[in-house]
Amino acid sequence: MNGGEKMEFLEQLIQQLINGVSLGSIYALIALGYTMVYGIIKLINFAHGDIYMIGAYAGFFATANLGLPFVPALILSMVVAGLIGMLIERMAYRPLRHAPKIAVLITAIGISLLLEYGGMLVFTPQPRTFPNVLESVTYHMGPFVVNSQQIIILVVSVVLMVILTYVVQKTIIGKAMRAVSFDTDAAQLMGIDVDRIISATFGIGSALAAAAGVLVGIYYNSIDPLMGIMPGLKAFVAAVLGGIGIIPGAMAGGVILGVIEALVSGFISSTFRDAAAFAILIIILLFKPSGLFGKNVREKV
Repeated sequence: MNGGEKMEFLEQLIQQLINGVSLGSIYALIALGYTMVYGIIKLINFAHGDIYMIGAYAGFFATANLGLPFVPALILSMVVAGLIGMLIERMAYRPLRHAPKIAVLITAIGISLLLEYGGMLVFTPQPRTFPNVLESVTYHMGPFVVNSQQIIILVVSVVLMVILTYVVQKTIIGKAMRAVSFDTDAAQLMGIDVDRIISATFGIGSALAAAAGVLVGIYYNSIDPLMGIMPGLKAFVAAVLGGIGIIPGAMAGGVILGVIEALVSGFISSTFRDAAAFAILIIILLFKPSGLFGKNVREKV
């Protein structure tokens, strides 16, 4: 490889890294919902990807029907999805709080199918074109190309992650979440309303997924009722990669997964992008099931 080829390879590598970080920030937002719920009640909420879809449609109707600009539409979609997430927890998961884990898992899959095909009934199966609420401007920084929408996705994702970190680490409800995650019974004895904290966790996680749905709708300019299936599964992979139940792990896992997908698409083939994501899941489960940020914990039996 001569000097010109090396430079071309390096430029392509950096461009794919830029694309990967933008994509990975979307996965991170969705993965945070998985990891928060698992950290509190040890539940893999497989309906979470479909909450992402609900958020995208809420943002669509906020912009197309109500004429709201980007920020109010984003906030409205987060509120709508948060309320729906809390409703799902109250109606579907809370009655099964002490049921076998397999029953709760099957219920989560059922809720996922209900949201998907309910969405097809309500919204119709036809894809909707997302309104152009943000102008797309292309910036050329030397040989690199960055889209203004990619910058907005990254900025919004980082801001939401910083806010979440502050909420979890510094606020009363965040401290209550950590207490419930550590020991539910002890937290209840200390006067914490466990049901309210679990409901709030579902609401916050769902709101973050909705933000991701709106950002994806704006970037790809199309939404449909089944759009949450693959991103939801990949966000689950990101959560496992970083360490399920660990908030910084979900953030890092999303970005790492996005970068890997971009590199596979750029240097191998986009056909293998999805396969690479699930290959990572298999590898991490085989060699480090606790994830990159997780610690192996021995349990006495």
